[in-house]
Amino acid sequence: MTAPIFSNHGCRLNAYEAEAMKDLATRAGVENAVIINTCAVTSEAVRKARQDIRKLRRDHPQARIIVTGCAAQTEPATFAAMAEVDLVIGNTEKMNPATWARLTPDLIGQTEAVQVDDIMSVTETAGHLIDGFGTRSRAYVQVQNGCDHRCTFCIIPFGRGNSRSVPAGVVVDQIKRLVDKGFNEVVLTGVDLTSWGADLPAQPRLGDLVLRILKLVPDLPRLRISSIDSIEADENLMQAIATESRLMPHLHLSLQAGDDMILKRMKRRHLRDDAIRFCEEARNLRPDLTFGADIIAGFPTETEAMFENSLRLVDECDLTWLHVFPYSPRPGTPAARMPAVNGTAIKSRAARLRAAGDAAVARHLTAQVGQTHAILMESPRMGRTPQFTEVHFDTDQPESQIVTARVTGATGTHLTA
Repeated sequence: MTAPIFSNHGCRLNAYEAEAMKDLATRAGVENAVIINTCAVTSEAVRKARQDIRKLRRDHPQARIIVTGCAAQTEPATFAAMAEVDLVIGNTEKMNPATWARLTPDLIGQTEAVQVDDIMSVTETAGHLIDGFGTRSRAYVQVQNGCDHRCTFCIIPFGRGNSRSVPAGVVVDQIKRLVDKGFNEVVLTGVDLTSWGADLPAQPRLGDLVLRILKLVPDLPRLRISSIDSIEADENLMQAIATESRLMPHLHLSLQAGDDMILKRMKRRHLRDDAIRFCEEARNLRPDLTFGADIIAGFPTETEAMFENSLRLVDECDLTWLHVFPYSPRPGTPAARMPAVNGTAIKSRAARLRAAGDAAVARHLTAQVGQTHAILMESPRMGRTPQFTEVHFDTDQPESQIVTARVTGATGTHLTA
């Protein structure tokens, strides 16, 4: 018998949970199983999951194929109907130790083929926290799950449920353990990170959590926050950006578009001027701040003029790291019923956005030449600056440590030092 094999799709949170599942499966003694942790963010993500399942069945004909994750939660029947699949587990069930205890060899064949409950009834975050997902240098800590918003293009709330937060004390204790284990950087993750705290007593905000971590874990060298909704940035978060050097100067923004009409049709809570204002304010507080952003190309009803507004946002917000998504309809979402943009136009607009992103990265890299940075080493010859810029060395450096180095050059994708 062999240890379980994991295939992970999608976001950092899925990757975090895959590590937790490995721990749960190992503790339960699960053997001879292949677990596919799916993503549901687009129809393409679901297609890739099905493709992966078929390949894994060919590669491991004697193993049990177990499908979980967001696509399993939103489309359990789709995966249960696949001949290759033995078991479908929902997002809540996958984090429950009892689920894995039922998968031990002596219980084969006694498990229901579909174990997916109503995710909207879940009111707590998973209790299973792990110490140290990530590289040896950087750990990811899940502080929030689910989403209370209903953007018209997004299926994720139906895969993750409503927003729920990990209490600050639990987060601080976990980060202390990570620091004790030698991690030099911690990244806070969640589905809708800036909604953290809304379901907790006294309704604290993300900025309160950030300040509390930095105060109570003084030995933590670097704290990073993942994707945020800029319209929900609170006063204490802005204070932390302005005053806390250990909070890394890199924010990834969930912008999605730069045209007001498209933003309204997406059911977003900000307008383009809100995004521009936030970026100006944040960079005034922290001049070395860099921004990443998610932008969708070709959302239904998007005209060329509307798209140009999104394209101009790259310069107007001074964005550096773009995640460009060509729109594809997601069954079950309101946007899937809206008038579609021509597929050729969608591809063209996505390509133009990516070109603008490439140009922004090139400007950023060129501006770093000659500067000195504190670089967290992810491998002996590669690390990242506080702005998350990749840096390559021609001699070995101490892995997982922070080294101070002068940037000597830039390629199209990274710095040299």
